Amino acid sequence: MTGIGDLYPVAVLEHSRHPRNRRTISGRTHAASGENPACGDEVRVFLVLDVGGIIDDVAFEGKSCAIATASASLMTEVLPGKTRAQARALFDRFHAMVTGGAEPPPDGMEAEVERLGALSALRDYPVREKCATLAWHAMLAALESAGGGTSASGAIEQRA
Repeated sequence: MTGIGDLYPVAVLEHSRHPRNRRTISGRTHAASGENPACGDEVRVFLVLDVGGIIDDVAFEGKSCAIATASASLMTEVLPGKTRAQARALFDRFHAMVTGGAEPPPDGMEAEVERLGALSALRDYPVREKCATLAWHAMLAALESAGGGTSASGAIEQRA
């Protein structure tokens, strides 16, 4: 079993204390909210996709725990320049990493997955899975939205 100190490695603490891209995007093309009713975490993800479907910009805002904040911050660093399909693939790889699920096959995004590895110790703390994946579920919901935004809370609740 992993010690509680491993749950908050330096990268997680750094991203939770000084989150990257915690802001709104006024010119967003996609947005969605996510909520974890079990703990009260809330996040809203904003995306700007170009005409070719490439993520140009991503940001988040909300009120959440250290793990949810760090995960959202890390997510905003690895998504720019990715297609919708690559963003979904990164979600799948990240979800497998934090849940201990089967690792999807390599897809050329190993550097991004390595950066997200700061949260890999969460597989030993299943109760924190929702914290780590909250912004990621919102990102997937945002990819399905057009402009205004949607809510990802249903997807999060269903993963309980």
